[in-house]
Amino acid sequence: QQISEKLNILLANYSVFYQNTRGAHWNIKGDQFFTLHPKFEELYNNLVLKIDEIAERILTLGFTPLHTFEDYQKHAEVQIGKNISDAETSVTLVVESLKTLVILERDILSTANELGDEGTLTLLTDFITEQEKTIWMYSSWLNK
Repeated sequence: QQISEKLNILLANYSVFYQNTRGAHWNIKGDQFFTLHPKFEELYNNLVLKIDEIAERILTLGFTPLHTFEDYQKHAEVQIGKNISDAETSVTLVVESLKTLVILERDILSTANELGDEGTLTLLTDFITEQEKTIWMYSSWLNK
C-alpha cells in the first residue's frame, strides 16, 4: 500500500507535467518554435506512455490509480505552467518538472528496495536513467 500511495503521487505529478508539456507545445512562440514544438511533442508522447505504466503498476499492486484533475492538483508538486509561450520559461519548466519527478522516483526506489518490490525498482530505474539524460539535454539548451 505504501508504494501504491507514493506511485499515485508520482502519477499526479506526471499528469500535471504532461499537461504543461502539451501547453508548451501548443503555445510556444518565437525563433525557437521549429526547434521546441517537435521536442515538446516528443516529450509529451513519452510522458503519456509513462503515465500508463505507472497506473498499470498501481493496478498490478492491487490498488486504484488516481484519475481526476482534482486529485492531480491536490497531490502534485510539479509547478503548473499557465500561458507560457517563451522558449526559456518553457524549457526551464521542463527541467524543473523532471527534477521533481526524479526526486519523487528516488524516494519510491528507496521504499521499493526496502520492501523487495523489484517490479517498481525496474520501472523507476529505467525512468530515472532516461530523465537524467533529458535534464542534461534541456539544461544544455538553456546553457546552464
